[in-house]
Amino acid sequence: MRVSNVTVRRRLAIVLFIGFLIFFVIDMRLGYVQFFLGEKLTALAKDSWSRNIPFEPQRGEILDRNGVELATNKSAPTIYVVPRQVENPAETAEKLAAVLNMSKEKAYGHITKKTSIEKINPEGRKISNEKASEVQALGLKGVYIAEDSIRHYPFGSYLSHVLGFAGIDNQGLLGLEAFYDEQLQGEKGNVKFYSDAKGKRMPEEADEYSAPEDGLDLKLTIDSRVQTIIERELDNAEATYNPDGMIAIAMNPKNGEIVAMSSRPTFDPANYKEVDPMVYNRNLPVWSSYEPGSTFKIITLAAALEENKVNLENDHFHDSGAVEVDGARLRCWKAGGHGSQSFLEVVQNSCNPGFVELGDRLGKSTLFKYIKGFGFGEKTGIDLQGEGKGILFNLDRVGPVEQATTAFGQGVSVTPIQQVAAVAAAVNGGVLYTPYIAKEWIDPATKEVVNKTTPEAKRRVISEETSKQIRHALESVVAQGTGRNAFVEGYRVGGKTGTAQKVKDGKYMKNNHIVSFIGFAPADDPELVVYIAVDNPKGTIQFGGTVAAPIVGNIMRDSLPAIGVKPRKNQIEKEYQWLDTKLFEVPNVLGLTTNEISQALYNIKLDVAGEGDVVVEQSPKPGVKVKEGSTLRVYLGEEKDQSKEE
Repeated sequence: MRVSNVTVRRRLAIVLFIGFLIFFVIDMRLGYVQFFLGEKLTALAKDSWSRNIPFEPQRGEILDRNGVELATNKSAPTIYVVPRQVENPAETAEKLAAVLNMSKEKAYGHITKKTSIEKINPEGRKISNEKASEVQALGLKGVYIAEDSIRHYPFGSYLSHVLGFAGIDNQGLLGLEAFYDEQLQGEKGNVKFYSDAKGKRMPEEADEYSAPEDGLDLKLTIDSRVQTIIERELDNAEATYNPDGMIAIAMNPKNGEIVAMSSRPTFDPANYKEVDPMVYNRNLPVWSSYEPGSTFKIITLAAALEENKVNLENDHFHDSGAVEVDGARLRCWKAGGHGSQSFLEVVQNSCNPGFVELGDRLGKSTLFKYIKGFGFGEKTGIDLQGEGKGILFNLDRVGPVEQATTAFGQGVSVTPIQQVAAVAAAVNGGVLYTPYIAKEWIDPATKEVVNKTTPEAKRRVISEETSKQIRHALESVVAQGTGRNAFVEGYRVGGKTGTAQKVKDGKYMKNNHIVSFIGFAPADDPELVVYIAVDNPKGTIQFGGTVAAPIVGNIMRDSLPAIGVKPRKNQIEKEYQWLDTKLFEVPNVLGLTTNEISQALYNIKLDVAGEGDVVVEQSPKPGVKVKEGSTLRVYLGEEKDQSKEE
């Protein structure tokens, strides 16, 4: 059958149109791929060819308020292998094993593993720079050295519970390292190179480097000068008393800054794996909870003064040695009692029955209102892990006995940081602050401050006038009461002792106390609050005034000058007891001979140096107060001829 020319032309047109349409679609698709998907597809292809050698960021350093490095980083490279680039696996394994102190079999297993890139772990992870140099010197193909680091704590156990520690991956695991891990850790970088399907490097493709972003540096409120003094005193106390534990906190009462914090037992953050987790998991100053004892009387005193329930000078109380409350006999620590005394003397003597009377005048609702107002029963909000809340009686379960014992610090459970924050509020003018440790965040490259913490005043709990009365009363405790051993010549120190029985299985333990002292100075304008608690000190009378008060006195004596607080003359004169070593003013012996000094019967030891007839220099200087029997160092020289000078 013959097909007409018209039909043929129609069929050719249709075929031509379909062909044109197909080529148009293909062309459009190619254009779309070329111009719109080209970069994406190229990137995907390059990713399939690429191998990444990771570069870890530097974890942010932790510094004290003066820039002293407390937690830093040490270079610790890590070895990686690209198995397909290794030319001689057996020889490479043998050489690598010799340097990294691992078996040849294990090294061979890493090198021949069917993976794009393999980390030599653990033998090749975070090695020394010397080891890394040895590996590099071998010139092994397919073996790479990546920059890495480990956390370094230059002062060992110093501030260990506060700093905490970081793990093998430089991740924060405890303390500030964990609390601020996100800000400290930074972002990883890498070196990217390209290889073909056989793992051979592609010479036409240049390596790409993405720099890691280092973590922010953290500057603390901690003052290493005060921290060092506290660490020294805790070490001395540990050697003297062999206690079950110790706690120390120093805070600026004007803004809540933690100036120092420590506890015993302690540990080295670099070797935390070798320590019982019970040691490093418990930051005692914020975690532990126990009966405060007489340091808690400051809160009862504050409430009574604020509510005008007592006049310290004019109101009097007779202490017979015990008081009956709802059938319970509550004793004073002094057998036979203190007799008739003003309420200022009640505070000085830490008289339990006197504080039972103050609690009775307040009533349970008012007393507990102030206790909660000072922050007890809730977390302070300090920027550390594991903070406790303490335990308070439910108000509906508070009877006369519970009210009475709470008034002098028994039957309630508080944390050390709660006590420090509360007493700071009592003496700073009446404002409760949130304690904190992180002061500033600093860009490690520019050294500019990125962010800083602003002190947080939670609430006013008492008036300025009440706070002034508390400061005076607590200064008299140190000068004339149970806190005499915290007295510091030239500095107005106030404070309160505490001796609390420990509870086990619902019963008070015998001869096992937590003894404490909380002090502040200067008493007229406090710059520092220091709390010391010693758990079950051995070989001594377990009283806060005997054990803890001298420690606080030593800390104040050295810390106040270190932070720039100058001595003041207008302190309350210390009242000495027969066991106390008295102080006396160093005389002016300039111009005197050694015979004249001896004849003056000064109660001092003389250390003489130099040649000459008379004293031309002396130490300590005239007017300085020292303990009787102290050594006076003098330097002898020739007496000046006054007639020639004239």
